[in-house]
Amino acid sequence: MPQDARNVLGPIDAPVTVVEYGDLECPYCRAAAPVLRELVEGSGGQVRLVWRHFPLFEVHPHALTAALAAEAAGAHGLFWPMQELLFSRQDRLTDADLRASASELGIDPDEVVGERAQVHADAVERDYLEGVAAGIRGTPTLLFGGVRYRGPIELDAMRVALGVR
Repeated sequence: MPQDARNVLGPIDAPVTVVEYGDLECPYCRAAAPVLRELVEGSGGQVRLVWRHFPLFEVHPHALTAALAAEAAGAHGLFWPMQELLFSRQDRLTDADLRASASELGIDPDEVVGERAQVHADAVERDYLEGVAAGIRGTPTLLFGGVRYRGPIELDAMRVALGVR
């Protein structure tokens, strides 16, 4: 799958793109998730959300393994359901917990942790390094059409900033 087609919520060809650099163990990313989902789902096909991993591994000890597990789920077309599960269980992101989440989604638990999950390490690292190169320092960081959004993560404010209703 091409890098720009990974982890897209909404129409792949939507005219407006929001890129989120996020961390699956970040409580602020968890809080932003339903707002961003509503932004996309309520846009009438005008907005797509692209998730990019930016695990703050120095602060969040499970962020990197959670990112690998989410990518493994994404290989089955289940990135967004896995993201939702992981956000709802941020206090339970050990390997055993990730395996349980995978089982719940019908994914072989051996695919989401350990050696088999490492096939997704390049994608996660690429996201992270692109974020570093773009000056990303924290999560969530949103880019609207490639420009950093600095407003509140509130539906109306983001709709105004994007010019969508």
